[in-house]
Amino acid sequence: MPYKERDINKMYYTMGEVTEMFNVNASQIRFYEKEFDILQPKKNKKGNRLFTPEDIENLKIIFNLVDEKGFTLKGAKDYLKNNKTGVKENQKIIDSLEKLKGFLVNLAEEL
Repeated sequence: MPYKERDINKMYYTMGEVTEMFNVNASQIRFYEKEFDILQPKKNKKGNRLFTPEDIENLKIIFNLVDEKGFTLKGAKDYLKNNKTGVKENQKIIDSLEKLKGFLVNLAEEL
């Protein structure tokens, strides 16, 4: 039986890891933390932010609305308030499609 790779998920991500994931400055993440209520990373005794996987998903939603769909910050806040469950479902679909796309690109490169 072949080894099946599993996704290893961390409990917490540091600010540096999050900025690398989204390819943005830490100031933009901090700004979104102040602007959006759904984004609430925990802070350790030093004051360093620790992001949970749920925070990462919320950041993906925010970046999708603001950067990709072109919402203003106020428009994105209103959209999140009115369509919270629908937005999360849409983000899950987007994530699964991106994984599928990555798989297909790798497959095409190997052929």
